[in-house]
This record gives sequence, structure tokens and C-alpha cells, in this order.
Amino acid sequence: MTGDLSGRTIISVDDHLIEPPDLFVGRMPAALVERAPRVTEFEDGRQAWVYEGKLYANVGLNAVIGRPREEWSMEPARFDEMRPGCYDIHERIKDMDAGGIWSSLCFPSLIAGFCGAVFSASEDPELGLACVRAWNDWHLDVWAGTYPDRIIPLQLTWLQDPDTAAAEVRRNAARGFKAVSFAELPSKLDLPSLHSRYWDPFLAACEETGTVVCLHTGSSGWAPVPSPDCPFEVYPTLFPASSLVAATDWLWSRVCLRFPGLRIAMSEGGIGWVAMLADRADYVLDHSASGTESRSWRGDLRPSEVLARNFWFCTIDDPSSVDGVIGRMGLDHVMVESDYPHADSTWPSTHDAVAANFGHLPDHLVRQVTSGNAAALFGVDLPPQVAAEASSGRL
Repeated sequence: MTGDLSGRTIISVDDHLIEPPDLFVGRMPAALVERAPRVTEFEDGRQAWVYEGKLYANVGLNAVIGRPREEWSMEPARFDEMRPGCYDIHERIKDMDAGGIWSSLCFPSLIAGFCGAVFSASEDPELGLACVRAWNDWHLDVWAGTYPDRIIPLQLTWLQDPDTAAAEVRRNAARGFKAVSFAELPSKLDLPSLHSRYWDPFLAACEETGTVVCLHTGSSGWAPVPSPDCPFEVYPTLFPASSLVAATDWLWSRVCLRFPGLRIAMSEGGIGWVAMLADRADYVLDHSASGTESRSWRGDLRPSEVLARNFWFCTIDDPSSVDGVIGRMGLDHVMVESDYPHADSTWPSTHDAVAANFGHLPDHLVRQVTSGNAAALFGVDLPPQVAAEASSGRL
């Protein structure tokens, strides 16, 4: 029996929101109100964010969902050129209903950076931290709070100090946040690497609170681009390679040996590389030319087992990889995404994409990938019918 893909039972673990112009209004300390990010309109009709004297000209960041293909670009340049669901939560829920998406995890866009890196790089740390907190307040109160069953609360972190970041994680977990967007490769942001143990206070707070660490492709502003003159298409083609590099760095940093309860979600990275990394990391452990890794790796688990225990993966379209991942890793940590509102989004046909990738599998496995795994990871309440099936063991 193949998967039943009807109903609003898909949880998308990688979508994006476009920050509305009023996001920071009423959410900044009085002394910093005039310096908050703001949207400016130019004589030629373009709109752009301005922050610390710098222009962030792309307010839309490829928010082209619903537009004719011939109009796709990395912009639009105005809010009224976007589908309202990009920045209006009521319209987003309508679009989620239209696309058969029950719940969504939404990452930031350009003005914040995928992990808040823009604010963490502020010349004035007081201003930057206030912007992070304002973004989180808006996300919890408006974006997630308006429809709490439908949006998974995702916070930005403060990258300038791990102790402050840890305190924010604990504070935000108490407020209902389920996840935090973090830099996939901190060293690419000129920050201490994962191998330095600098981030241990932050990681300890995530483990303690059950906060999922989401590593979005491109969050560190880095991609393994082979040529300086390559076409744009090289970048999105290599998204899985970026996730492979990031997961490898996190794996060999041994953070998951120090924090065995840590949960890491690789966002927008696909699944085609997962089985290969599991095989290769185990082989390298046994055949390292340095002669040190096999002695310094601590614990009873092999790298592939740590990968299977601590990491989760999401797919938008990996039809040739599904069976390989099942054979090597199983599907317990595989989830789906729609990547609304970008050009590669499967919306409004996400169910069709899931059917093409997973429709040949038994129904219980399809439901596990489309909603069960994400619901368990992020603490999402499923629709009553699906929840009943899960409790009966049919999910």
C-alpha cells in the first residue's frame, strides 16, 4: 500500500519568511529606536532595508512564489511585488492550506541573515543584540503566536558571545521556542571554530532545553564554489555539498560526543550525501593517515552511528537517493521541506513532490517522513486524525 498523501499532514522543516517593514516597530529599547533597521523607498520605486548606514537592497530574496517563471529572479525589489504570504502570517496560513502544509519552520531572509549573522556583526553590540531580541519577539508573538499549531517557533542566536547565546536559548526555550538557527560553519564568519570548544556553553544550553540546532545552507555566507566566473546555477546545485561539508565538520568536532543529547537539523541540504558520509567517516576512522583519530575518538559509537543519532536531514527533491538512505540509515531522521517562497519551492504541489520521491514506500513510512519525524523532533501537535493514527501505531 503506497502512501496516502491527502490532507494537511506535511510538516515543512525549511521555509522562509520575508521580514515585514514594521517588524522592529515597538520592539526596540527607546534609546535604540532611531537606529533600528528600516525600509526605505527610493525615487525609482525600489525598496530596501537600511541598517547601520548600510543598504540591504534585496527585500525579497528570491520571493518569487506564485509569479510566472519568466519573472523569477533573486529579487523582487518591492513588497507589493511579492505574494502576501511571504510577509503576512494570515496569508501564509492560507497558502499553507492551499499547498497541503500543516506546519512550517520559517527561516529569516536578507536583513537578518539565515542565522542572525547580520545583527551579530553589528558595529554596536548593544544594537545588534537588541535587533536579535526584537526579531525573536516578533517571530514568537506574530509569526508563530498568531497560529501556534501551524508555525514552529525558530529563534535567532547571538554569535558574539556563547554565554549570552546560552542565556538567550534558555530564556527563549521557556517562552516556547523549539529551535535555533545557528551558523553551519562559524569559522567562515571569522568566529571560533567548532573544534575550539568555544561554543560549548551554547551547545550545552541547546542540549539542556531540547532546542534543535538548525544549520541552514548558506548561513555562514560560504559555498564550495569551484570557479569565480561560474554561473549562478552552480550555487544552488552545490547546496548539498555545503551541507556535506558542514555535517562533516560538526561530526569530527565531536560536539555530539560531549553533548549526546544534542539534536542537529541540516536545513536545505538534501539527503543524497548522507549515506556516503556515513560510509566514508567510518572508513576514515579506521584508516586515518594521521594515526590519531582512532585513538582520540571517544565513545562506543562510530561516526555513522553519531550521524544517525544526532543529525536530522531534509529533502525537497532527491528521488534517486531515497532507497539508498533507507538501506544505510533508515528514515527515522528524514524530513521534507517546501522552501516557500523561493524559486525551487514545491509549493503548491508539495504533495506531488512527496509522492514522486516517497510514494513507492509503505504508507506508514510516508507519514513518518512527511510529518511524524518532524513532529517528534520539534514537538508539533499533529492534526487530530493523524495524531490518532500515530497513537494507534499506524503512523
